[in-house]
Amino acid sequence: MEKRERPIKQATLCVIFDRTKNAILLGMKKRGFGVGKYNGFGGKVNPGETYEQAALRELQQESGLVYDIAELKKVGEFDFYFPHKPEFNQTVHTYLIEKIMGNPQESEEMTVKWFPVSDIPYSEMWDDDKHWLPIVLAGKKLSASFVFKPENNENVVASKEIKEGLLNW
Repeated sequence: MEKRERPIKQATLCVIFDRTKNAILLGMKKRGFGVGKYNGFGGKVNPGETYEQAALRELQQESGLVYDIAELKKVGEFDFYFPHKPEFNQTVHTYLIEKIMGNPQESEEMTVKWFPVSDIPYSEMWDDDKHWLPIVLAGKKLSASFVFKPENNENVVASKEIKEGLLNW
């Protein structure tokens, strides 16, 4: 993969994983970026927010779940590039939450549903998810870059680079 300048736009993503049930909580986007796809919970970072604060705010807005920063485990940083729409380029700071608290609720932006890890609906998710999510669920940290093709609603990975292990963020 060619060396690219990191995106300026910063975003967050929370993956809720219940190890006791071997299930993951996903939300189906009802509007906005990624509409019609299952995803974790997250979004943009507002001015003055840390990545962790933004992740928790977005999680609460999209699922009704309330967590403390201490529950967040950073597991990844992903750079996403859309050569045909550079305004979509972003770095996503990704967190895993394994403590299950409360009952998730549908919001104006997302429906919520638990999936067994053996039945994650990758065909209804962003194309990159199938490359990094199994690694995160296996307990590893990673950094990655994904470049998307212009066809199929910007949801086909043209190239990827994934680095596992202890990373310095």
